[in-house]
Amino acid sequence: MRTGLTPAEALRLILEEVPVLPPETVAATAALGRVLAEPVASSRRLPPYDNSAMDGYALRLADVVGAGSGRPAELHVAFEVAAGAVADKPLGEGEAARIFTGAPLPPRADAVVRQEDTERDGDRVRIRVVPEPRENVRDAGEDVEVGDRVLEPGVAIGPAELGLLASLGRSVVAVHQSPRVAILSGGDELVEPDGDVAGGRIVSSNSWSLAAHCRQLGAEPLYLGIARDTPDDVEAHLRAGMGMDVLVSSAGVSVGDRDHVRGALEGLGCRLLFWGVEMKPGYPLAFGRFESGGRALVFGLPGNPVSAMVTFEQFVRPALRRMMGFRSLFRPRVQARLAEDLRKKAGRLHFVRVQLERRGEEIVATSTGNQSSGVLRSMALAQGLLIFPAEETRLEAGDTVTVQVLDADFLAAATPGF
Repeated sequence: MRTGLTPAEALRLILEEVPVLPPETVAATAALGRVLAEPVASSRRLPPYDNSAMDGYALRLADVVGAGSGRPAELHVAFEVAAGAVADKPLGEGEAARIFTGAPLPPRADAVVRQEDTERDGDRVRIRVVPEPRENVRDAGEDVEVGDRVLEPGVAIGPAELGLLASLGRSVVAVHQSPRVAILSGGDELVEPDGDVAGGRIVSSNSWSLAAHCRQLGAEPLYLGIARDTPDDVEAHLRAGMGMDVLVSSAGVSVGDRDHVRGALEGLGCRLLFWGVEMKPGYPLAFGRFESGGRALVFGLPGNPVSAMVTFEQFVRPALRRMMGFRSLFRPRVQARLAEDLRKKAGRLHFVRVQLERRGEEIVATSTGNQSSGVLRSMALAQGLLIFPAEETRLEAGDTVTVQVLDADFLAAATPGF
């Protein structure tokens, strides 16, 4: 087992072990946020026929040559075409058809003039504006032709993709499975949120935050409970998660006398590939996989709340996204101006919790304060993680720094931009 990897080495080793989960067929209505696992080809034309993009009048351009506001062309309104109707009657010379949005274009019509550009008088209509050829007409197949591949594997399904699937008559679709993630907390000092915290006990908050991370991604968390600090209890809890896609344990992977997770994992047939990553917070991270008795990838996260969440962000989150078939695995990054001096020892990469602020065209990053790995509020305040490179010891106020953006709302704009 390797030890003391750089974050980049650890991430590369993890992703080499991560499979993309196989497809499953789901109702299209349940596919939002999932990743397509099949190509989608069209068996239909969209639109299926030439139709009107406006309420107005379908006409022949030959009948309105030279028309204008001062000299309107007057046409006979021969018939009306509603959306959903059949337009099989052709326009004759000097005729127009009252038409509504989505209605099929009658034969021989080559444009639609908007209702606002006309004046109706009984069965006559005066055309004040000459439309361009095919103006306000949606041509059959201009969106999709029969046989077109309209969606490719690896596309994340959003509202537009769902609308397209519905238009193509696809009520079911193949998507990559959602990973099932077993979550285990360990320690005699831990209690559930409604438990008694007297006598030095603390709430097992990691299980809540890690399960929330999973649900936010679209993974399915399964809480295994709190394992007490005995080898037998740790092994029993771990055994319950061996059949999942991923098993995440927080605490118990270090080298203390009461840290039993590593030994229990090895006893259950898990091959640990590394322990320890040169980063802060989060050094005591272990990763491995079951080679007998189970299939789960195993992440042993540190027990401190911030360390658990930061290591989840850097390693578990991208692994889960790869399993789900996503093409992009990582948080967005921005360049920011540092608002304060930062110091550290050389040797480990630091992830500094920061708040972000827009000042004109630039982004300013300010630390959330106390960077102890036990200060959970620092993660609640953090909009991003500033990457403080391992070899650097000083970052000065005004320096340009790279920040992983955790808060998607920060990337939202205050104005529409038009």
